[in-house]
Amino acid sequence: MIHDNCYPVIHPTISFVSANNKHLIKVNVPRGVSLPYYLKAKGKEAGTYIRVGSTNRLANSEMIAELERQKHNLSFDSEIFHELDLEDIPLETFKQQYREISGEELTGQVMQKLELIQTKNGESYPTIALILLSYAPIRKRYFPMANIECARFKGTIPGNFIDQKTIDDNILVQADLAFQFVKRHISQGSVDYTGVYRNDRWEYPIVAIREAIRNAIIHRDYSLTGQDIKIAIFDNKIEITSPGKLMPSIDFSNMEAGQSEIRNKVLAPIFQRIGIIEKWGNGLRIIHEELKNYPGIKFMWMEPGVSFRVVFEITTKETTKETTKETTPKISNRILQLILENPRITAIELTETIENISYDGIWYHLKKLIKEGRIEHIGPTKGGYWKIVQ
Repeated sequence: MIHDNCYPVIHPTISFVSANNKHLIKVNVPRGVSLPYYLKAKGKEAGTYIRVGSTNRLANSEMIAELERQKHNLSFDSEIFHELDLEDIPLETFKQQYREISGEELTGQVMQKLELIQTKNGESYPTIALILLSYAPIRKRYFPMANIECARFKGTIPGNFIDQKTIDDNILVQADLAFQFVKRHISQGSVDYTGVYRNDRWEYPIVAIREAIRNAIIHRDYSLTGQDIKIAIFDNKIEITSPGKLMPSIDFSNMEAGQSEIRNKVLAPIFQRIGIIEKWGNGLRIIHEELKNYPGIKFMWMEPGVSFRVVFEITTKETTKETTKETTPKISNRILQLILENPRITAIELTETIENISYDGIWYHLKKLIKEGRIEHIGPTKGGYWKIVQ
């Protein structure tokens, strides 16, 4: 039955076993290399299925193309992009940024070496990686979902937004901008003193979160054009979701093993050259080591649909040795000073200006100042201004 119905031919190991007074046939199918496998009678387009959670789903053309790339050890970002000529792609900003970070001039020869350009029949063509690295409007026209949607929700489930941001800048800077959004919405406090030095500690493992964001960008499946990266911050957890399922050889249950399988074979070396990736296979180990210092954080991963998600969930709250009484007057006075300088300053701008405090923390102090009768807000929530009460 297996031989007659599956193509390419599958070679499982079949054995007969007994358990609980029942006789069973055990069929073990190892992962094959001749992807995609499909039902012979239906053909490749109508007979290729993938596993999504506990269900089988008919693969669409994008998924089938990705399986075929895996068979040939190719990546989507290395494919030639035939719709544009090289001279039609604005690259000055990318070249300048690359030069400033790597110290290397991004000449045509270097781009050829990095496979940002490929030659075919004597003509040079851009690869998809070069389109993804170019600046708007070219990238947005062809890959409008190559961005990150960030949101801070009120409560523990999606619903009411406290803050929201779409990061559609060049993918080289997306990780840093998304990281800054996360830091703006989580708390930092002083938990210990070493001599005269104060040790600051975030409520989440900030290094692990930074690494998870970088991995989401580097390893996302850019061929899935209808999906973007999503970062959702709740009262008790942070979720980072990236398009594309986990690469086959990566085992998240063995994070310290230094595993490495690259989905985007052109983009990843460029990320390494500019310092976003430090070392192949080091990302999971960094997350694993950082989590050791946060026993109150539960780390989980899952594959909802055709995507990959990691979750950092708070299970126990840590207390700090620095009291609220010591920090409140300092922060309140700083808020009053900034309002005096700019009465139309927003809570988000206050968060970006004052170090080591989240967006929620800013609103805590604003409400406290209002309750104390020291400030009041005039006009609508959006477009109004603050007034200091004398």
